[in-house]
Formats: sequence, C-alpha cells, structure tokens
Amino acid sequence: MKIKQLNASYLAYDDRLLFRFNTDENTEFRFWFTRRVTLFILAATQHLIVKKLEQTHTPQAAKAIAEFGSDAVHVTQDQDQKGSEPFQPADNFPFGADPLLVMDVKCSLEKELLEDVLSLELILPGGAHVNLKLAGSILHGMCSLLNQLREHASWGNVPPVVDQVSNEQENKKEGAKPSVH
Repeated sequence: MKIKQLNASYLAYDDRLLFRFNTDENTEFRFWFTRRVTLFILAATQHLIVKKLEQTHTPQAAKAIAEFGSDAVHVTQDQDQKGSEPFQPADNFPFGADPLLVMDVKCSLEKELLEDVLSLELILPGGAHVNLKLAGSILHGMCSLLNQLREHASWGNVPPVVDQVSNEQENKKEGAKPSVH
C-alpha cells in the first residue's frame, strides 16, 4: 500500500490536528494528533534525520544539511501548491470514517531497499498499532504540513531531542547522578 496524498487541518475547538492520508487503492485513514504527538513527531523526525547525516558529516554540517533540505522542500511545496490538486477523499475507510485518537508514537529510521525510510508507528486506543513507512517527498511533505499547522495553532517551538548517551556523559562530567525512571 502506497500513500498517495496527505492532508491535515487544525481544529481549534478540539486543539487537535485531523491527519488524513489516502492510498493508491482508494483507501483513506483518519487520525487525531494531539499537540504532544505532533511535537514529538516533528522533534523525533528532525533528530533522526540529523543523526543519519552525522554518519557521513560533522554534527554542524549534518544540522545545516537537514535545515537546508527542510527549507528547500518548503519552497518547492509552496510552488507546487499553486497548481496541485486538492486532497481527494477515498471511498474505503478500513478503520471507519471517524478519526482515531493517536495515543502515542514511535519513530525510527530504517533501510528499505536502497532508501532510508521513517517508520512511524501510531499507537491507538486499546493497544492497536498502525505503522507508516515514509520516505522522500511524502516524509518531507508530512513534516512541512505538521510544522505549518503547529505554527498556525500557536503550539510553540519544536522541542529539541536530548540524546540519552550525551545526557549521561554530561551528568558524569558534572558529577551528577543519572536520573532513573
């Protein structure tokens, strides 16, 4: 199943995003993203992309490349939206027409064939999981869309992800005890 289009909108009354995507098989999935889920997706995706780039670049170069890529996608999407077709709702709703609330999210980068893809695991009520594999323009499009809606909703800045390893190293340098959860 390949994602064809993404769509999201901010609902101020609910303080949530309605995230929808459809597939080439005329299937549509609808989810509610809370502020916490949205900010986590944006922070984790940005962090994972930078970490992947750090495998072949310095940390400063990796961050600059990621920011440049994000800015370039944003400009390209602004140009594409002028002539792009609107989101086309599908006829089939495997989980029903009502959106499902995403309770939590897990993100990881995986290798699929020759391409790096973001594995976005949406955790739903009752413990059900939906796993999306996003790469290339769909991944950047999702991040750009969520980021625009985050700004529109006034949800603040995307929080930085603190690397657990570097955080533990800092605690050792300072003589602090590591936190236990």
